[in-house]
Amino acid sequence: MIRPARPDDVPVIHRMIRELAEYEKEPEAAVATQDDLRTALFGPDASVFAHIAEDVGGDGDAVPVGFALWFLNFSTWTGRHGVYLEDLYVRQEARGGGHGLALLRTLAEICVERGYSRLEWSVLDWNEPSIRFYEALGSRPMDGWTVRRLDGAALTALGSPRD
Repeated sequence: MIRPARPDDVPVIHRMIRELAEYEKEPEAAVATQDDLRTALFGPDASVFAHIAEDVGGDGDAVPVGFALWFLNFSTWTGRHGVYLEDLYVRQEARGGGHGLALLRTLAEICVERGYSRLEWSVLDWNEPSIRFYEALGSRPMDGWTVRRLDGAALTALGSPRD
C-alpha cells in the first residue's frame, strides 16, 4: 500500500534516510534532523512531499518499508510543473516486492492527474540495480547534461553580501 506521509511518519522517514545514506556510502552527509524533516514536510511553508510504502507485518499491522520524497520543479520550455524525486528508498528486506514500482507509479499518477510534464530524478552511476529498474520502466538518461551543485563554502562565498 502507498499513502501520503503523516507527521507521525517523520521518525521512520528519518531512519530510512540514514539507511539510504549508508547504502550510498555517504552516512556523514545525512545531517538532517527529524525537526528539519517535520518542518519541510508539515510546516507552515511546506513544499516537500513524501509517500510511504507499507507491507503487512506479522501481527497484521502496516509496517513502513519504503518512501519517496519529492517536490515540484518547473519547465520553462513546457510552461508546466513537474515532480523531482529527491529520494526513493525501499528497505533491503522488502526489495523485489513491488514497492519501488508502486511509489513511482503513485508519483506518475500525480503528474498525469495534475497535468505535470515530467517526473525526474538522479541515480548514482554505480547503482546498476536501480539503473536497470529505471530503464525497465522506460526512463531515459539525460545525455549531455551534468548535474552541478553549489554548496558549503562556495555557496556561502557566492551568496554572502558584498562590500
